[in-house]
Amino acid sequence: MKNLPTRNELMTPTIEAIKKLGGSANTDEIYEKIVEDLHLSDTLLEVINGKTGQSELQYNLAWVRTVLKNKGILAKGGKGIWVLNGESSINVVDEISPKIKKVEDQDAEEEVAESENWKKEVIEIITEQLTPSAFERLIQRILREKGFSQVEVIGKTGDGGIDGKGIAKINGILSFHIIFQCKRYKGKVSSSEIRDFRGAMVGRTDKGLFITTGTFTRDAIREANRDGAPAIDLMDGDKIAEKLKELNLGVDIELREHITINKNWFDSF
Repeated sequence: MKNLPTRNELMTPTIEAIKKLGGSANTDEIYEKIVEDLHLSDTLLEVINGKTGQSELQYNLAWVRTVLKNKGILAKGGKGIWVLNGESSINVVDEISPKIKKVEDQDAEEEVAESENWKKEVIEIITEQLTPSAFERLIQRILREKGFSQVEVIGKTGDGGIDGKGIAKINGILSFHIIFQCKRYKGKVSSSEIRDFRGAMVGRTDKGLFITTGTFTRDAIREANRDGAPAIDLMDGDKIAEKLKELNLGVDIELREHITINKNWFDSF
């Protein structure tokens, strides 16, 4: 595919991707499945949306999921899980009049912008207002809140890119040591940086965590998951923002009152 698919062209692939993933999937799984099914090139995936700083494909997929949710085709589950409602079909969207569709598309655009722009604001605060050491302490706090123990920020130069270490526990029983690296910038982490980090891991641990306020290139993602090499988990700016929201750290959530009129109730008078 030479061009990015339009939002309308992403409707059916999104539904098909979720079907193939068992009827439910998180946003990352949907994204990866669509990239695989549509054979999208790395060049297309790196086209950036000017409003949010994320990729154009990620933004458009957020719009598509919102439209499908508003139409009852998708339901939002916990922790970023999207669930397909029965045998829902894209025809539900196609059958509405162009005039109504235009209004609903605009509503979806506003909803997506509101849901995504706060992440951009959080990332800007972290990159522009926090010092590198303050960013490392922020990551330390996030890891502790997520159940890591003995989280230590090393903060030494010339330590092979290792910024900290800790112990992650699974279900309070199993545990493993990790080391992490933090990069506070708006650019893309390359595959060579992942390889350098893996080199610094040798002899210290079998598990690494690379954290950046920016994003990762497709080559970097592939390198982090390369067969036969020590695994490296990745956390980009979007995931940092989501964790801050989840943990209620610097991100306050206001629930809005939604009022629905039950017309049938008045029939009794």
